[in-house]
Amino acid sequence: MQQVKAVIARAEGAPVELVTINVPDPGQGEAVVKIQSCGVCHTDLHYREGGINDEFPFLLGHEAAGVVEAVGPDVTSVAPGDFVVLNWRAVCGSCRACNRGEPQYCFATFNATQKMTLEDGTELSPALGIGAFAEKTLVAAGQCTKVDPSARPAAVGLLGCGVMAGIGAAINTGGATRGRSVAVIGCGGVGMAAIAGAALAGSSPIIAVDIDPKKLEQAKTMGATHTVDSSATDAVEEIRRIAAETYPGAEGADIVVEAVGRPETWKQAFYARDLAGTVVLVGVPTPDMKVPDLPLIDVFGRGGALKSSWYGDCLPSRDFPMLVDLYQQGRLDLDVFVSEEIGIGDIEAAFEKMHRGEVLRSVVVL
Repeated sequence: MQQVKAVIARAEGAPVELVTINVPDPGQGEAVVKIQSCGVCHTDLHYREGGINDEFPFLLGHEAAGVVEAVGPDVTSVAPGDFVVLNWRAVCGSCRACNRGEPQYCFATFNATQKMTLEDGTELSPALGIGAFAEKTLVAAGQCTKVDPSARPAAVGLLGCGVMAGIGAAINTGGATRGRSVAVIGCGGVGMAAIAGAALAGSSPIIAVDIDPKKLEQAKTMGATHTVDSSATDAVEEIRRIAAETYPGAEGADIVVEAVGRPETWKQAFYARDLAGTVVLVGVPTPDMKVPDLPLIDVFGRGGALKSSWYGDCLPSRDFPMLVDLYQQGRLDLDVFVSEEIGIGDIEAAFEKMHRGEVLRSVVVL
């Protein structure tokens, strides 16, 4: 066992704390990873606010990259010295999804068996089974995905959650490709990544929708061909108009990614898609939100698909190395998502910046 500095949320709504925690030596199927970088994600704020569950205290942080320090005696997938991006989809290999050859839909993912603790022995709940606002963390070996060790940790670590969720929502879940139009509602970190994913796939037009002019300008640098300020314009009608300019007769975009997680914007996405088009919900709603009241005839009559995207329907072992390679080739700009690099003691201030929409990602660098 070793002791390291880490950031925890001790109680609902309370400011985060930098404390000393105990990290066990890795056991069967486990690895200890020395963290080099970790993004500050909305999910961490949800944990602090009690929006995930009430299993306090939480060890926060999950969008991370680092180097494997030690592994359990039976681990062969990674070894000490490997540079890895951490993931929260460590596929089980034996559930129905895995057995039918679709491990990207595995819901039986696993985490480390042992618990990290406070100095007094209180067990910690690591965010998404990772807990990477720490100098070192204990994870399941399957949560470690080896990638090019020359890649910048602060950039590629973001594939661990938000960037992968957005790119995957567009490509894996939505099926973005050449000849298809894409609209993205909500231009935060995940929405921006969805725009980048649509551009990577060759989709056009790519329509960015938000109420913040600064975000809309930045969306253009990500690959958006058109922007819509929904505070001043009817977003549904504007998406339909733009789509029809490129594809005469279109009644909306082929794929509409909802990256806000609210009933109002999901309803906009529903009506802004073309006939037989696809809605992808990747924004995370709160438990009290309900599917908006829709005439069932509209659900039937428009056809197509209404999907949710869990982690961008990604398979980390397949998608992380590929996207890192594209980043290294200059074909996918991950650096643009890093708004600032901060220290491990600056996370509470980063939450405030994120809440005000001032950053795509603050990244803790250790």
